[in-house]
Amino acid sequence: MSNIAALDGIRVLDLAAVGPAARASRALADYGAEVIKVGAVPRAGAVQIVPPFYAYSGNRGMSKALFDLKSEDGREAFLLLAETADVIIESFRPGVVDRLGIGFEAVSARNPKIVFCSTSGFGQTGPRSSWAGHDVNYLATGGFLDCTGRREDGRPALPGATIADIAAGGMQAAMAILAGLLRRERTGVGEYLDVSIADGAFALMSLYVDEYLATGVEPGPGHYILTGRYACYEIYGCSDGKFISVGAIEPQFWRNLCGRIGHEEFASAQLDDARQPEIAAALAATFATKTRDEWVELLGAHDTCVAPVNTVAEAVVDPQHQARGLVVDAVDSVAGPFKQSAPIWAGTVPATAPYVVPDPSVTSTKELLLAAGVAPEGIADMLAAGVIA
Repeated sequence: MSNIAALDGIRVLDLAAVGPAARASRALADYGAEVIKVGAVPRAGAVQIVPPFYAYSGNRGMSKALFDLKSEDGREAFLLLAETADVIIESFRPGVVDRLGIGFEAVSARNPKIVFCSTSGFGQTGPRSSWAGHDVNYLATGGFLDCTGRREDGRPALPGATIADIAAGGMQAAMAILAGLLRRERTGVGEYLDVSIADGAFALMSLYVDEYLATGVEPGPGHYILTGRYACYEIYGCSDGKFISVGAIEPQFWRNLCGRIGHEEFASAQLDDARQPEIAAALAATFATKTRDEWVELLGAHDTCVAPVNTVAEAVVDPQHQARGLVVDAVDSVAGPFKQSAPIWAGTVPATAPYVVPDPSVTSTKELLLAAGVAPEGIADMLAAGVIA
């Protein structure tokens, strides 16, 4: 079996520091692409905010190049590097890259094979295209928050993770880029990709959207099996103050669960709306009699669709996650060895460990431009003028 990474030889220029675009470039790098983080040259008196080495695995294994994109020479230097790239990812407000002269039209004129991906909150078109936003806003407009459980005062609960950034934005962007690269293999030309996080958040709700469009019945908390209507799909507290998740949707799993917790009387009443308060109360009382881990030991391996609600500290040492290699060794040039979340591979795993976190003060701009064919004296002039760093 070949150990060549799937995206070996693909070069990505990533103009985004954080958010969905950075998540997408992380995924591409995990599959072997060479990712170059492109940023602005430091300005006199400006404060450069650099995350701590341990805070984010997003830049792991990537190089960095800095340009003054507002200057003609800096812009030209970037376009020279763009001629060597396969993919460009950016997350500026709509229209900014065109105003800077580094948009799709400008780059594709120099490199017709470029796959150019713009990620934005609400997309490049539409009445919200210029709006600022964050994860919670995109989940709000797509209907996700309204279908989420409620707090005591009736407000939707905040999700515990950046679902829109990662699943609705980053993964959608990575998928679109891979499709663009595959299309380029067939046609020989690149394309422009308009990835909207809000579009992706709407797509995450397709199960409920399709139901509403077909029936006119509006989903919401307690409407459906996945939103708290039935006791078979719920979170229950245990005697140690921890929680267990129950997702016994299929009748056979529900019967197994009822049998193992001593509630065979509910096996045939799984979807009986009139009995749900009774069933939920009985299950809550039963689960409160043992610790979370005792219930996991009793139920987990017996087709009951039960799993522990882990804290993050518990998740990183969870035996399943350990067995799957979800935590890896990394090393920082200053802080030394530590651990990070692992790349996710569905295929051949490259033999790369430990993972090296780059020194944020080191750039590769000079070396990258030399490899792109820029004369050494030209690079020296740009360094002296401060248009690259």
